[in-house]
Amino acid sequence: MQTVTLNNGVEMPLLGFGVYQIPAEDTERAVSEALAAGYRLLDTAAAYGNEEAVGRAIASSGIPREELFVTTKLWVQDAPAEDNTRRAFETSLTKLGLDHLDLYLMHQPFGDVYGQWRAMEALQHEGLAKAIGVANFYPDRLIDLILNNEVTPQVNQIEAHPFFQRADYQDLMREHGVQIQSWGGFAEGKNDLFTNPLLAGIGKEYGKSVAQVVLRWLTQRGVIAIPKSVRAERMAENFDVFDFELTAEQMTRIATLDTGSTLFFDHHDPDMVTWLAGRRVDGA
Repeated sequence: MQTVTLNNGVEMPLLGFGVYQIPAEDTERAVSEALAAGYRLLDTAAAYGNEEAVGRAIASSGIPREELFVTTKLWVQDAPAEDNTRRAFETSLTKLGLDHLDLYLMHQPFGDVYGQWRAMEALQHEGLAKAIGVANFYPDRLIDLILNNEVTPQVNQIEAHPFFQRADYQDLMREHGVQIQSWGGFAEGKNDLFTNPLLAGIGKEYGKSVAQVVLRWLTQRGVIAIPKSVRAERMAENFDVFDFELTAEQMTRIATLDTGSTLFFDHHDPDMVTWLAGRRVDGA
């Protein structure tokens, strides 16, 4: 597995397994199969409602803890944000059955972001979270957080796929030492991604699927990818993307698919902000 080095020296796998939208009752099996396929980066969140199932799969795997890289995420916390962030972290840690996290992300750029971030900085200083970062932060929010706090986020997990490529934003993050990570790498199949003629044509040249081409395109750009699947054969296929390399010309052609806008939801939309900021996660 290829890795990237975060701005604090922590090594993070370039490809992992995500569990977003996997029902809790299916998560333990799916994570166990992913670990058996070779995945060592696992990505969950308090808001997904399946941390306990991820923890059970980890416990039953027999894989040494130091070989795993486990990420979960903080949901928007009520005031006082610093106290409640620590409580939410401890809740997630208990559900996962772990004594530390490899990466703790602030899931949304809403609420008392500064209070939440100060608590996360403290968790990192105490060694409870080896790395900390954010998710869904647009450039203005990210730069503001960097300029006004002690610790620069190690990671920013954002929507990134062939139809919303975020290349300029990746460059900005690189300038500030923030590692980009993709969610929704397959765009959840929107815009007929899995039958896209350009991607399918490139895949045919290598004997690879569209999904494999997309994952290779992401990881070749240095973007951490966390594909999700509940099928063991698809997990294995998604993991098998480091035995070929896209040419510069192919990368340029894939760049033409970029629409420059989200396919899901806009974090600048007042209605979306109201919904996200008002949602609460049980036990967080």
